[in-house]
Amino acid sequence: MISPSHIAIIMDGNGRWGLKKYNNRNKGHYYGLLNINKVIEHCIKIKIKYLTLYTFSTENWNRPKKEIDYLFFLFKYFYKKNFNKLNKNNIKIKFIGDLKNIPKDLKIIIKKIEDKTKNNDAITVIFAFNYGAKSELVNAFKNIIKNKTKVNEINEELINNYLYTNNIPDPDILIRTGGEKRLSNFLLWQLSYAELFFINKNWPDFNFFDLKKVIKAFGVTKRKFGGLNE
Repeated sequence: MISPSHIAIIMDGNGRWGLKKYNNRNKGHYYGLLNINKVIEHCIKIKIKYLTLYTFSTENWNRPKKEIDYLFFLFKYFYKKNFNKLNKNNIKIKFIGDLKNIPKDLKIIIKKIEDKTKNNDAITVIFAFNYGAKSELVNAFKNIIKNKTKVNEINEELINNYLYTNNIPDPDILIRTGGEKRLSNFLLWQLSYAELFFINKNWPDFNFFDLKKVIKAFGVTKRKFGGLNE
């Protein structure tokens, strides 16, 4: 049975969960945030080395300002409430995305988190924050051109080196909660050979047993990468 080293998750369904339980989308975002801690702990238990969480997309700016402000407030709350515990548990934290356009106070927090956890190695948790796969690729191609790369030097390895995920292995598994079946502009390059699991549960209800089921299903999958398994 094979084990994954990198799991990526689209944490969908928070707002719907909040509306159903409390008639309040923000309540769903709050409980979804609490579930992040649990899932990180679950991943450490089963020895996952990388976990990437789709936290805020470039398209999320189209949501109502009140909801965006609350999401940013939750990020600051998560940092204040959990940082010491995450650091103590040897968790390395990275952020990927276009961080130039986010509020200055969030940039300062992100830099502190990355600096203080850079030597931790129990698991690397990657927050995709103000992230969009198409803008990541556009950014990569602009930088390739800026560096005056010759056409015959452009290959997959070179493009990988210009992505936000440089030096991070591609995900083995993508999990999307919330019942939807789409990638929503998430890691389009990196997920080219990931196994996809769509869970008919909203993110706040996703638990250890759901994660174990996915790992078990992955473990018996024959990954051919375009070839044949005779």
